[in-house]
Amino acid sequence: MILAGDVGGTKTRLALFEPGSPARTPLLERRLESRAYPTLEALVGDFLAGAPVRPRRAVLGIAGPVVEGRVDATNLPWRADAAALAAALDIPEVRLMNDLESTAWGLSLLTPAEVEVLQPGLPAAGNRALIAAGTGLGEVVLVWTGAAWRPSASEGGHADFGPRDPLEDELLQWLRAKYGRASYERILSGPGLADLYRFMSESGRGPSPRQRPEGQPTLRGHQRPGHPAAALRTALQPARRDRETGSRNSIMASRSTARAARASSPTSCACC
Repeated sequence: MILAGDVGGTKTRLALFEPGSPARTPLLERRLESRAYPTLEALVGDFLAGAPVRPRRAVLGIAGPVVEGRVDATNLPWRADAAALAAALDIPEVRLMNDLESTAWGLSLLTPAEVEVLQPGLPAAGNRALIAAGTGLGEVVLVWTGAAWRPSASEGGHADFGPRDPLEDELLQWLRAKYGRASYERILSGPGLADLYRFMSESGRGPSPRQRPEGQPTLRGHQRPGHPAAALRTALQPARRDRETGSRNSIMASRSTARAARASSPTSCACC
């Protein structure tokens, strides 16, 4: 049995797969709130407590740079270690990988109906880029080897924000005053969108979160009244389905990597 997971700063999706089964038909799947648990071990242990069988192998995609099987999660107060996780949960083989790298391995599983073309062009062999905005901003480059695309993890979302016009110059100063340093993740992410709303409001370019034009419906059942994330959540409702699909594809990617890792040695990776 294979345990696959997509560990995000807000939510975590875990699933169990029978070896050789279709990627879209897990034996068990759950979504858990990441910050409800003090450690990754506690979260995975809670999931496995309701599992009918114990996995023999596990691969988890987690936000942050993974070095020698260890990672300090970017948007969670966790330090995860593959060896410690294996010992604590009695799983013989555990592998941690960058979450966007995991997602990249699953891109080939997407169907044409799950792809939205932003700008038509002519297909050509070459490198690809994968960008995913969530709690943070993940970026991966997929290098064309001549036969396939090989994902390479990065922390590109933490690159310094480079303004291109006076408005962005002003935004940079606003972000620096708030955080001390401004990266692209401070703009293109869930918290970043809320900060953009605050910036436009505080600079006189838009209404404050507590202002509502006459006739506009109230935002019930979301964040606390007056919070900019409430307005953003309502405005971005159609995109939630895309995020759910992305998370599921990350699970499928993790499963594919787990199967490949079964045949790999400590010094070589069959999936690469």
